[in-house]
Amino acid sequence: MGKSSRHLSPTCKLPYPMSIAVGIDENGLGPQLGPLVVTAVTAKVTAQAEQRMTHDPTVFFHDRLADSKKLVSHQKVQLAEAWARAIAGPAACPDALLQHLCLDSQAVRHSLCPDSALPQCWSPHDEAFQASENQVCLARNDLKDLRSLGVDVLDARCVILCVRRLNDGRHRGVSRLDFDLQAMESLILAIVQHTQQPIDARCGKVGGMMRYPSKFTHLSGFPYGVLHEQRSESAYRLAGIGTIRFLQDAEEKDPLVSIASLVGKWVREMLMNRIVRFYRQHDDTLPDASGYHDPVTNAFVRNSQALRQRLGIPQDCFLRQGKKDVC
Repeated sequence: MGKSSRHLSPTCKLPYPMSIAVGIDENGLGPQLGPLVVTAVTAKVTAQAEQRMTHDPTVFFHDRLADSKKLVSHQKVQLAEAWARAIAGPAACPDALLQHLCLDSQAVRHSLCPDSALPQCWSPHDEAFQASENQVCLARNDLKDLRSLGVDVLDARCVILCVRRLNDGRHRGVSRLDFDLQAMESLILAIVQHTQQPIDARCGKVGGMMRYPSKFTHLSGFPYGVLHEQRSESAYRLAGIGTIRFLQDAEEKDPLVSIASLVGKWVREMLMNRIVRFYRQHDDTLPDASGYHDPVTNAFVRNSQALRQRLGIPQDCFLRQGKKDVC
């Protein structure tokens, strides 16, 4: 992206109204088990709301949105599920909700899975919604409150990167941070294609990175202009795409990023629960692991080793390889 002919003047005005805002965040960058999930929430915004989203986003954070972030954790995902159901609309079961949220098709998600490992990650057996109807109703009311402020949340979509895909990428020199950014780019392109107009996207910073265009893959062919590149925020204008901002502590600064984080938490925890449930069906003495670097997860990995070998689960489909990526 170093050739000047591919650059766009930062002051160049795009010939479209910037009425679509997108918040993007990741969940599960650092764990040792389970997927990396990158989620985008799209909203239609008024001109006034668009200005306030940039200059005074705190007005869009009401108590329940802030509380939801604090109250969602492993084994306590009801509020995150409620937001996902409120945004996506009626779904018969958790797997139906997951299918709606996923950007990639089931065939793409399963493409690297050997037959022995498919049930570990993708079996929806005995799943049920955990959020109460009252919690879903409260989330719907919160979405109505946002709409009254000029932010009409339209949809949520996510990219799921399983352990096998992350490990295969590592062998090819593709880090988790690379995957994170590529997933953000895929979501941005899909939203622009769907809405048929440029967007204003706000993303969580990727590993503290300051300069992004040289790292772009799916967006590498679009002329761009640098608005600014700082530790707290890196912002770019891309022809035909719109504005993309990478914010430090984005989920604390932007309500759409915060909601994307909540939805992504539900997706990751549900998929992690599938992994745990699969092994505990064979050995009910195994602990309920979060997938992160903690003593319970370490015990789960250690105590399931013989079972995994007996079931023919490849190590590359279970445990992430290497240390946590650093930028």
